[in-house]
Amino acid sequence: MDAAQHFPVMSGEALELLAIRPEGVYVDATCGLGGHTALIAQRLTTGIVIANDRDPASLALARENTRTWADRIRFHHGRFGDLPEAIASAGFEKVDGLLADLGVSRYQLTSPERGFSFMADSAIDMRMDQTTGVPAADLVNYANEQALADIIYRLGGERRARRVARAIVRARPIRSTRHLADVVDRAVPRTSRLEPATKTFMALRAATNEEPEELRRLLRTGPELLNRKGRMVMISFIFDDDRAIKLRFRELAQEGHATLLTKHPLTPSGEEVRANPASRSAKLRAVEME
Repeated sequence: MDAAQHFPVMSGEALELLAIRPEGVYVDATCGLGGHTALIAQRLTTGIVIANDRDPASLALARENTRTWADRIRFHHGRFGDLPEAIASAGFEKVDGLLADLGVSRYQLTSPERGFSFMADSAIDMRMDQTTGVPAADLVNYANEQALADIIYRLGGERRARRVARAIVRARPIRSTRHLADVVDRAVPRTSRLEPATKTFMALRAATNEEPEELRRLLRTGPELLNRKGRMVMISFIFDDDRAIKLRFRELAQEGHATLLTKHPLTPSGEEVRANPASRSAKLRAVEME
């Protein structure tokens, strides 16, 4: 996949709020395929952008997609908790801006071997970094019914989580993504255009990758990585993530550590949603450190 097939979400709004200076130092905490990274690098002269991602396969593609600006980019493989190390290894203590797009990339969703989607039949993996951790199949096939229901309800917002968990346990062993989707589809009646298994898959992905814990880690340490007047821009796609960002940014403002740049979340324009329907649920918030 090349850069032309990748749509960085709300790029205009994100870049404007980052207020990029040509000599500045920035972090793209979720590099993905390098869309936002490339747009930041284009605006730099002597500055650099540290491109971080926990998915080594995505980073390899990002290197290729951004090779025109290679001298302005430092790539780093790691989680949000590794950002201090990424910044230090680039020779800096703090940075002028940090961007995080919390969405799953189209590359990950459409690569059958990654197991994120039920559109193709594959192993139930769902790991952002396939070099570490355990695949979602372990959770699906070995977690007890109550724990599974809690995950599906808490991380997927699935109101019929107990019914889904019961169906999964009874159908074990679950062999593949399509098998899992079929089990969920039989347990949950379709009430909208949304595939019944969507929320369950989203919950299992979040649990497998410890996404709530990772977001909390970024919200706690991210502001500490910014210079005075440095900016933190966050793009989220689900209610709980946006709420966590809102509360943390509000806390920073109330404590006098930051100024809110977005009193209410920004959302994609109608034009962007038509060009990239995957952006429709995006919400962007930003703060500037005092």
